[in-house]
Amino acid sequence: MTTSLPKVIRVAVPLPLREAFDYLPPPGMDAAAVPIGARVTVRVGRQRLVGLVCEAGVASRVDAARLRPAQACLDEVPLVDAYTLALIRFAADYYHHPIGEVVMNALPGLLREGVGVDAAGIEVWRLAPAVDASHASVTRAARQRALLDYFTTLGADRAHGPEALAGFGDGWRAPLRQLMDKGLVLRERRPCLAASPGGDAWPTLNPAQAEAVAGIWPAEATPVFAAHLLEGVTGSGKTEVYLHLIERALAAGRQALVLVPEIGLTPQLLARFRSRFAVPIAALHSGLGDAERRCAWLTAAAGEAPIVIGTRSAVFTPLPRLGLIVVDEEHDGSFKQQENLRYHARDLAIWRARAQGACVVLGSATPSLETLHHARAGRYGHHRLRRRAGMAKPPALRLLDIRHKRLDAGLSGPMLAAVGERIKAGEQVLLFLNRRGYAPVLICQGCGWLARCPRCDVPMTYHAQARRLRCHHCEYETPLPAACPECKQVDPVPLGQGTERLESILAARFPEVGILRIDRDTTRRRGALAERLEAVHSGDYPLLIGTQMLTKGHHFPSVTLVGVIDADQGLYSVDYRAHERLAQLLVQVAGRAGREEQPGEVLIQTCQPEHPLLITLLRDGYPAAAEVILGERKATGMPPYSHLALLRAEAPGESVPDDFLNAVAGALSPLAGGEVDLLGPVPAPMPRRAGRYRAQLLLRAATRAPLHRLLREGLPRIDALPEARRVRWSLDVDPVDLY
Repeated sequence: MTTSLPKVIRVAVPLPLREAFDYLPPPGMDAAAVPIGARVTVRVGRQRLVGLVCEAGVASRVDAARLRPAQACLDEVPLVDAYTLALIRFAADYYHHPIGEVVMNALPGLLREGVGVDAAGIEVWRLAPAVDASHASVTRAARQRALLDYFTTLGADRAHGPEALAGFGDGWRAPLRQLMDKGLVLRERRPCLAASPGGDAWPTLNPAQAEAVAGIWPAEATPVFAAHLLEGVTGSGKTEVYLHLIERALAAGRQALVLVPEIGLTPQLLARFRSRFAVPIAALHSGLGDAERRCAWLTAAAGEAPIVIGTRSAVFTPLPRLGLIVVDEEHDGSFKQQENLRYHARDLAIWRARAQGACVVLGSATPSLETLHHARAGRYGHHRLRRRAGMAKPPALRLLDIRHKRLDAGLSGPMLAAVGERIKAGEQVLLFLNRRGYAPVLICQGCGWLARCPRCDVPMTYHAQARRLRCHHCEYETPLPAACPECKQVDPVPLGQGTERLESILAARFPEVGILRIDRDTTRRRGALAERLEAVHSGDYPLLIGTQMLTKGHHFPSVTLVGVIDADQGLYSVDYRAHERLAQLLVQVAGRAGREEQPGEVLIQTCQPEHPLLITLLRDGYPAAAEVILGERKATGMPPYSHLALLRAEAPGESVPDDFLNAVAGALSPLAGGEVDLLGPVPAPMPRRAGRYRAQLLLRAATRAPLHRLLREGLPRIDALPEARRVRWSLDVDPVDLY
């Protein structure tokens, strides 16, 4: 006698398992009545986990005796709508990643933990009436006094949330509670989102901008899926095009999602959007507190936030009326997540727009070669803004040949002279060096000893202010040695230059000039980046020094000179994307100069002034350089003319990753069928990192279908390999680098 299998719910749980689990419905519920997209609590072994219902009322795949009931259903209606659940499924399938981990990537932290969906608002605090910072009870409590000073400066009529207070460090809540206990600060609750003031005048679009808006979203048109590349030189007014497109989306009753690559870009975009649109605008990024993020996410999911601005994970936010997605600086590598679920937010945005019938706009002055390839093949619309908006002119670019020249911390005589002239004229200068710290190498001149990281076998960077050596790959650090540990000669010598050394040299050369350094070391504290970007506009810092953090879409109206200290770092990298990244970086940093009426100049120091890429870039611009690089890619069979997947493996034993990847190659070779190349295994470009040896196997195919077929059929074989239990391994589909 055959017993029919029971009806169950299928639940994605946050475990590294490739399928959802079957569960009986919670007590008192019918399986078909459990909302798809709701959260449930379940038992897996001894763990109590929060999972997401992917299917309901389906026949079980296992016998009834092996089934457990879910413990409780946490949501009366779906937390995740059908469109977002389809996006989660697609991401799990395309990146071959456990679906439960994709779900957890898509949800804010508090919702992953099972917290309720009653978005009652955000806690805020304000100064109590008739209180000033001289209150006797805080005279000996430095942190309380600092907080009270902050509230007093802004007055009792303004309330401040967690985001505003984050600049006081992680421990601000304890002194705040003490201020409340003393009656000096009052706690209130405000709605998740309030309507923005709006009301700012809308400038008239120039002809190129108007043509782009009309080509992307014709007036009074019904939204339909289409992908568009908006290629505009830096300062050409791409953001103004975005604003007009969002206006049309809102007029059609649809929501707009704007993705930006970095948290640092979010505040300035929010301010600009809020000055135009008198509607609630949600911000979603990792700089928010848990409650704020949950609140904004739920408000957007309910359709109550017409505009959402966020970093890459915001692509998973449920938006029931989605009509427009903007991916600003679409070329930026920050849109690719480099750990766990290795997804690319730009690519998911395009898939999502197609699924929801929305328009997607990819904006950049230096589009990725993949996006350019699609646009030139006619798959994307292609709109160009060739000139800067208003009266701004493109900066003049010039190479400085520094071969056989005397340098002062990497600065040539012509560069120093140009900096001095601009400062004397009351203008602002930006010096770009994509290397933080004081010096990248510490060496003993007596015996040649190098300070190397014991866990990575690479030189450690010397940080002079902290008098420490730090590995920028694994974060290992140690005090500066007083003498060489091998020959005992005192005072090893720092070689090369980083932003910290550059700052020191310039402070000695221009002692009366305010210098502001912006890199990872100066912006570690939460809120520090926003503070320093605001200081750029204060007029107190004529001289700016920074890494690539300063190249991403920031508007510095007073900068008239940009100096690139070392343009050669990307010319000889083993990464096949190195030339593309260098061209993008040089164009983006050059775009910070001369953005207002004052003419700008860009000086690029190089030991390779005859290099074809640099010559093409300066003479003909980024589009011509991209053509050259695309030709190189086609000749070598690399993306966008092929599709890649990278298997990485690491282990404490030197031979273990190779043994595993050789076994993987043996398991996959019969499935490759001549359509997929297996390249390797080979040591990773950094063979040892954080005490673990690393190797990789590259899979390459001319089209996607055979590559993904190989992965679908091959991954169960890899999971079953005995060697797999001895390594930590990962799969990266469409890798953006081979490190």
